[in-house]
Amino acid sequence: MTRIILIGYMGAGKTTIGKVLAREMGMEFYDLDNYIEDRFHQKIPDIFAAKGEEGFREIERKMLHEVAEFENVIISCGGGTPCFFDNMDYMNTRGETVFLDAAPSVLKEHLKMGKTVRPLIQGKSEEELIAYIEESLQKRLPYYRRAKHALKIEVIHTKEQIKNYVNQIIGLI
Repeated sequence: MTRIILIGYMGAGKTTIGKVLAREMGMEFYDLDNYIEDRFHQKIPDIFAAKGEEGFREIERKMLHEVAEFENVIISCGGGTPCFFDNMDYMNTRGETVFLDAAPSVLKEHLKMGKTVRPLIQGKSEEELIAYIEESLQKRLPYYRRAKHALKIEVIHTKEQIKNYVNQIIGLI
């Protein structure tokens, strides 16, 4: 029975790397945010709007507990997941946690390249974006650093880089 749980800030590459890792290891891949959206038939921003952050975090915790019971899975968590309740302790008891550790400049580049609409960063200038990332990353780092493993992530431009990160994760666990 294997569970690998990827954590890190939005834009770190959790979903991108997680999908390839799952394919490489012959395991199922679950993006926790997508799992929540599928289960609740609502987009995350809509859940946030309807229930507030506290309500969303309760749902997120319940869904984390659900998906972390599945076997032979790679789970990509939302950036805030490790920072609430006992989520980080729980994830460490359920599987191998890997912190994808990317610098604010790398995160900014990934977020600019990404196609996902992220309400928390919409409408921000580059300067505002980097300041926002730096400030919120500082608050989250103490949680992220409790992962069993950490992997330094640089800007991902190629499939070879993704494959390299996948191989590094396999080597860590």
